[in-house]
Amino acid sequence: MRINRKSIRLKKKKAENEKVQNTTPTLEKILESNLELIKQIFNNDETIRIRKFQNKFFPSANFCVIYIDGMVNTELVNENIIQPIMKNNLTEEISTRHLLEELESKIIVSNRIEKTQEINKIVSSIISGDTVFLIDGYDVSLMIESKGWVTRAITEPESGKVVRGPREGFTESIIVNLSLIRRKINNPDLKFKFKEIGERTRTKTCVCYIEGLALKEVISELERRLDEINIDGILDSGYIQELIEDAPLSLFETVGYSERPDVIAAKLLEGRVALVVDGSPFVLTVPYVLIEGWQANEDYYSKFIFASFYRLLRTVSVFIALGLPAIYLSLSCFHQEMLPTRLLLSMSASRQGVPFPTVITLIGMLLVFDVIREAGIRMPAPIGQAVNIVGTLVLGQAAVEAKLVSAPVVIVTAISGMMTLLSPTTIGMVILVRYFLILLSAFLGIYGYIFGMILSVLHMLNIRSFGVPYMLGITSVKNHNGQDIWIRSPWWSMTLRPKLIGAKNLVRQTRNKG
Repeated sequence: MRINRKSIRLKKKKAENEKVQNTTPTLEKILESNLELIKQIFNNDETIRIRKFQNKFFPSANFCVIYIDGMVNTELVNENIIQPIMKNNLTEEISTRHLLEELESKIIVSNRIEKTQEINKIVSSIISGDTVFLIDGYDVSLMIESKGWVTRAITEPESGKVVRGPREGFTESIIVNLSLIRRKINNPDLKFKFKEIGERTRTKTCVCYIEGLALKEVISELERRLDEINIDGILDSGYIQELIEDAPLSLFETVGYSERPDVIAAKLLEGRVALVVDGSPFVLTVPYVLIEGWQANEDYYSKFIFASFYRLLRTVSVFIALGLPAIYLSLSCFHQEMLPTRLLLSMSASRQGVPFPTVITLIGMLLVFDVIREAGIRMPAPIGQAVNIVGTLVLGQAAVEAKLVSAPVVIVTAISGMMTLLSPTTIGMVILVRYFLILLSAFLGIYGYIFGMILSVLHMLNIRSFGVPYMLGITSVKNHNGQDIWIRSPWWSMTLRPKLIGAKNLVRQTRNKG
């Protein structure tokens, strides 16, 4: 006899849910008892507000609203809840036999009202910025939407400034962010699925996708990984990004992110899935492939010739930032015969009097550059600019004059550092891989650099992002996958979406015949 283990687990889980529901505290019909219970839950919380009131035409009924100061729009509570109940003649306008239902449908003004008996739902509603309405003699409450906290205005994001393109950026409000996405994709196929993550913070998240474009396998896998998260709190989307990525120990990110609604909308239109997190202006996208780190949203707003040139420039800059220090170290220390004689003599003359080996000075200058870059980011903008200028010019010149480093090392550091900044989303990966290549080159010369690059490529070939190869389309030249990789083809030729990402519906546009 075969035992169906799945059905046994489902029955066990159902029994546990029923047990939890039976032990969930609920409201009583006595108003004072309910208020005492809520006061105990919010003990020592001076922001909780409890307002009791009556109707002069119906004094036998006792009403009460509960909310948190600073989380609600108090004008809305006063004008749409308290004032209509206090001033209207309830005995003439409604049936007092079904007082709660009549107030909900005829007196209280709100676009969203929910009923509940469960204390846990009431507490969660109060914390999220709603107003709870209670009546003496009823064991049911109304949860009335009244959120009114202050949010940051929609501005251009600092992490993605553009010369041409939309200036809107996401804020910390999940509802505002969803509305920005909805304005870009005005289609009923755009779907939103909400989830709460975090045992204590109960952070609201939303899975966004376009039905008919996004693969169901990717959506279900993302939801599965979100359901497996068991953490006290989520304060930013970065928490979730680290918890759901495919290769958490890898230097290469497998989950994308952006502050720009136009970028997220473009990725959704290609068949990707987005995750919006309340309290974070960065929206996550999956699957994520390597080439996305070199793409910019402005590529699609400029003429394809200029966009292709600048994309190639960013791509080349990544390879220069990665390889230039390691190649310089290899040539200057191991393979001098590969350098022109005059250049070799010039480099040797510049090293006269420098007490440290080239590898030490190179790593030291790169560390100094990274410290200056980090300091410029963390400090206020005017001070950060001054720090960058002073650190770059004064310290570099002083180090050369003091014979602590050679001039070529400063030049190599400056070029490699500037090239790193051209692709902001790949900075972390480039910095660490660069140090790895330098260390290999310090022992094996140019062979160490080549070996390190081969290891990096093999590692990337083994990475998947929600089932999609991380290096998708890198070697594509002939098929449509290569149209938006190294260069950006004209819009009239990009008729298909990327394979494996938009495989459910590859057709992006149809070209007019004739």
